[in-house]
Amino acid sequence: MIEELRINDLGVIQEATLSFHRGLTVLTGETGAGKTMVLTALGLLLGERSDAGSIRKGATQTSVEGRWKLPANNEVVERAVEAGALVEEGELILARNVSADGRSRAVIGGRSAPIGLLSELGENLVVVHGQADQIRLKSANAQRIALDQFAGAEFSALLGEYQVSFQAWRKVKEELEEIKTNQTSRIREAAELAENLDYLAKLAPKSNEDQELSELAARLTHTEDLRNAASIAHEALASEGYDSSDAIGLVGQARKALEGVVAKDAALTEDIESLRQIGANLNDIAANLSGYLASLEADSGLSLDQVQERRSELAIAVKRFGGSLEAVLEYQIQGQKRLLELDSSSEHIDKVEQQVLVFEEAANDLAEKLSKARRGAAQDLAERVTQELISLAMSGAKLHVSVESSNQLSTTGKDTVTFLLESYSGAEPRSIGKGASGGELSRIMLALEVVLASSADTPTFIFDEVDAGVGGATAIELGKRLAQLSKKSQVIVVTHLAQVAAFADQHLRVTKTSAAEFTASDVQVLDQTARTEELARMLSGLSDSQAAKDNALELRQIALEANTI
Repeated sequence: MIEELRINDLGVIQEATLSFHRGLTVLTGETGAGKTMVLTALGLLLGERSDAGSIRKGATQTSVEGRWKLPANNEVVERAVEAGALVEEGELILARNVSADGRSRAVIGGRSAPIGLLSELGENLVVVHGQADQIRLKSANAQRIALDQFAGAEFSALLGEYQVSFQAWRKVKEELEEIKTNQTSRIREAAELAENLDYLAKLAPKSNEDQELSELAARLTHTEDLRNAASIAHEALASEGYDSSDAIGLVGQARKALEGVVAKDAALTEDIESLRQIGANLNDIAANLSGYLASLEADSGLSLDQVQERRSELAIAVKRFGGSLEAVLEYQIQGQKRLLELDSSSEHIDKVEQQVLVFEEAANDLAEKLSKARRGAAQDLAERVTQELISLAMSGAKLHVSVESSNQLSTTGKDTVTFLLESYSGAEPRSIGKGASGGELSRIMLALEVVLASSADTPTFIFDEVDAGVGGATAIELGKRLAQLSKKSQVIVVTHLAQVAAFADQHLRVTKTSAAEFTASDVQVLDQTARTEELARMLSGLSDSQAAKDNALELRQIALEANTI
C-alpha cells in the first residue's frame, strides 16, 4: 500500500504531503482546488508521460515522491532490487522530477532508473479507474487473467496441469517439424557420419596405440644396435663362458674373500652386506637385459614397414577427426549417438507423429475442461457484477462474459475471454469502455473490482469520477461498495459526493488559497469536527449550516452501521 505522497510545484500545489492509511481514503475539495493534481502526481510515479505545462508557475521543476510498504516477497520488491534499488524492510520509495524543458528523471529506491521501469512496477502497485485509457481490464488477455483468478484454486490447479501437457505436446511437435524441415540435410549428415564410422570401425584404433607404435618403430629401426649393446652389457654382467670373468662373479669373489676373514675384524660386516646387495642388483639387471633381448626377438614378428604403415593410417584419422587419437575415439562414441538422433526413417517419423497425436489429444482434453470451467465462472461473474450494477444506478445494464473456444491450443487453453456491457435492456453488448461515460465506466469497473476482490490481490485502487451522475440512495450504495472493496485493498477515491465521503476511513481535503498574484493548494487530514463541516459543505454548500451538519452526522452513522455488517 502507498503510505505517503510528497508533491512540490505541481499545478496549483506548491508543497503538500499526503499520508495514506489502509482502508478507504477520500479526497474532496471545491472544483479547481487541485484534487486532480494529486492523481497527476500518482500518475507520474506510475510512469505516465510528463507534461512541463503542469509545473507550477515560477518554478523550474516539479518533483513527486511516493513511499510504499510492501511484503518482502512481493514481485515488485524483487523486480526493484533486481534493478539495483535499495528496499529496506519492504519500504519502496519512488521519485520523479520533471524540469521546465521537459526532461524527466525517475529514481527507484535511491537509484536512477528508466521511466519504463516505473510503468512496469506501477502495474502491480496501483490500479487507476477513471478515463477509458486507464482501465486495467481493457485487453482480452487481462480479462482472461481476471476470469481465471475469479475461477479459484481448483481452476488454477487444472490450468497448471494443462500447461504441463501443452508444453510436452509443443516440444514433440517442434521435434517433428525439425525432422521434416531438415530431413534432406539430416539424411546427408547421417550418410556422411555412417561412412566415417564405418571407416573407423575398419581402422579399429585403440587408446594410446599411436604412442606404442612410435616406441616400437624406434626399436625396430635400431634393433641391431640395441641387440649388440644389450648383449655386451648382459655378457659383462653374467657371462655364459666357463672361465670368463663377469661382474656378478667378481663381486661374488670379493664378498667371499671378506667373509673368510670377517671373524677377525667385525668392521668388514657392513662391506660384506653392501657387496651382497650389489650382487642382487646386478642379477636383477642381467635378468632385465635378458628379457629385453627376448622382446627384441618378439618384435621381429611385425616388420618396420608394417608399423610405419599403421602409424600413417592412424595419422590420417587423427587429422580428419579431431587432432589426437583420443579425439578420434570420442568422435566414434558421439557419432553413434548422433546417428540415432538423425534417424529420419519413415518408421521414426511415424513414431514421432504418433507421439504428437497422443500429446495433442491429452492437451485438448484438458483444454476442454478449462473451457467448461471458464464458462461456469463467466456466468457466475456476470451475474454477480450485474447485481452490483443495479445497486450503482445502472439498472438494466448487464455484464456479459464471453468465452469463445477455437481449435488452436495456446499456453492458457483455447479460449478468448471478452467482457461485454449491455448498457440497457435490449442494447447490443459492446466491449467495456465503449459507449459509456467516464462516471459509468468507473462504476462498471468498481462493480468488477468488488466482485474480483475475493480472488485477486491488488494493493491499491484509485477511483476518479466514480460518482458522476449519481446521488441520493445510489450514492450511498456506491460508498458501501467502495468500503467493501477497501476491506481487502487500499482504496483512494476522488469524490464530490458526501454520501461517498461519509464511508471513508480517512478524509483528505484539498483547499486553494488565492491572492493577487499567488494561488496555492494544500491538503489537510480532517478530524471528526472538520469532517462533519466538509460533509455539510458538500451537501449544501454551507459548512456552518446546522441542518447540513445534522445530515452529515446522519450519513456518518449510516456508514458506520454499514461497515459493521
